[in-house]
Amino acid sequence: MVAVRRRLSLLVAIGLVLFTACGVDTPAPEPRNPPAPPSLSSPSASSAPSTPPSSAPKPPPSTQQPPKAGKVVVLDPGHNGGNSGNPGEINRKVPAGRGKTKPCNTTGTSTNSGYPEHAFTFDVAQRVAEALSAKGVRVVLTRQNDSGIGPCVDERAAIGNEAGADAVVSIHADGSNSAGSNGFHVAYSAPPLNAQQGAPSTKLATTLRDGLRAGGFTTANYIGSNGLAPRADLAGLNLSTRPAALVECGNMRNSGEAAAMASAEGRQRYAAVIAKAIEDYLAG
Repeated sequence: MVAVRRRLSLLVAIGLVLFTACGVDTPAPEPRNPPAPPSLSSPSASSAPSTPPSSAPKPPPSTQQPPKAGKVVVLDPGHNGGNSGNPGEINRKVPAGRGKTKPCNTTGTSTNSGYPEHAFTFDVAQRVAEALSAKGVRVVLTRQNDSGIGPCVDERAAIGNEAGADAVVSIHADGSNSAGSNGFHVAYSAPPLNAQQGAPSTKLATTLRDGLRAGGFTTANYIGSNGLAPRADLAGLNLSTRPAALVECGNMRNSGEAAAMASAEGRQRYAAVIAKAIEDYLAG
């Protein structure tokens, strides 16, 4: 009996060992404080939008000034429509510079068909003024209509001086009866009476000459040299303390030039090249 009991005890012990070796595991206890799940209100970096939202602030608008802002140009359309009816007023003597006097103003010339210089100069000046104003230039005209008297040549110079003009440009047309006379020329005060009549006025005259020539206009064949005419007898130039030049756009007694001056298309062409030349001078 004792032997039988020992065998049974041995068999039980062997079974327990085999049961444990079969890989049957007991479950691990659950942790007391399980980790919290990740928050859903904070997107990860990979889920962030790749472009800024449409409500992102926009840069402020540009405050850059127009290229010619702050510049002042005085345009002096020659003569006036009421001069011919008021000889007493326009013939009175006024200072002309260099110790001399001249008549207050003149009636100007005209084409052989009667188109007057004063009408041509006022129309061209208005067109130039419009073009320059569109570029930010402040433009002053020495006369506001084509039916008044004057102003006198010394008053015209004073308008440019008082405005502190960066450029003063007088617009005229010539009336030479010499056969074959044609072309434009640009006058400036010489010898200069002040610093502004020196290099600045010479540069203005040259820039106007170059602009007219580049625009297809021919330099005069009867006055000046290569489109430039230094003058000591023009009151508006002598009395100026600002850079000043006078453009004789052509000869109104020449049939071809007269036809261009009498047409709106021709006057626009003159105005466009004069305005461009003034812009070039102001940018220099």
